[in-house]
Amino acid sequence: MPDEQKSLKGRTIVMSGGSRGIGLAIALRAARDGANIALMAKTAEPDPRLPGTVYSAAEEIRAAGGQALPVVGDVRKEEDVQRVVEQAVAEFGGIDIVVNNASAINLSGTVELPMKRFDLMQQINVRGTFLLTKYCVPHLDKGTNPHILTLSPPLNLDPKWLGAHPAYTLSKYGMSLLTLGWATEFADQGIAANTLWPRTIIATAAVQNLLGGDDSMARSRTPEIVADAAHVVLTTTGCATTGQALIDDEVLATIGVMDLSGYSDGDESQLVPDIFLD
Repeated sequence: MPDEQKSLKGRTIVMSGGSRGIGLAIALRAARDGANIALMAKTAEPDPRLPGTVYSAAEEIRAAGGQALPVVGDVRKEEDVQRVVEQAVAEFGGIDIVVNNASAINLSGTVELPMKRFDLMQQINVRGTFLLTKYCVPHLDKGTNPHILTLSPPLNLDPKWLGAHPAYTLSKYGMSLLTLGWATEFADQGIAANTLWPRTIIATAAVQNLLGGDDSMARSRTPEIVADAAHVVLTTTGCATTGQALIDDEVLATIGVMDLSGYSDGDESQLVPDIFLD
């Protein structure tokens, strides 16, 4: 990656999810440059368990200096995906970046996992990633420095990850396989495609509600580390970086950022590694 970070000013991002957590942090980092962000999320009304809606996220994006287009929709539904893409093009004149952020998680084993939860993960994580990218690519092909960025892990075939939660692993690895495949499929069009994953667990609603509560939150890094890493990736010129499974701290190291203490409130030695990383 180049040492110099460039601006996302005037570029248009279409993102699945993004009403909270890592997706919102990525959007706000881009907004500070003056980017245009179209967010598609299902949350139109506040949920006591999940702070933020697609509309409150849009307000934050505008306050940070960006332009926002909030769209209520389900990434599993083809007509909703088509609608957000059409609205983004009508509102901003094109699309330069797609961020596949929406994801469902359930770490149950095979016998315990209800099939409706299996289907939900495959539909949101794999089908949703495929759908959003499929409809954005014709516009990325005409975009400025086009990128596909997917929040999914490296393909780690260590049995401890394959056996821990096979259904979730399948869905997240599916996202990664698609993205790394697109790097080759769209190389001649100059569209970069990479995955990005955090080194540690990140302080999000999913960690609070599903992965250990306050103790895990205290041993997490903030979403801003992923947002800053995403900014580096998305401002890399052309396809200088493509077809890579990237890790947030390694991306930041390429631009000389080695002190990561500002991304956590506690003892760095107590941070919990994220899953899929050895």
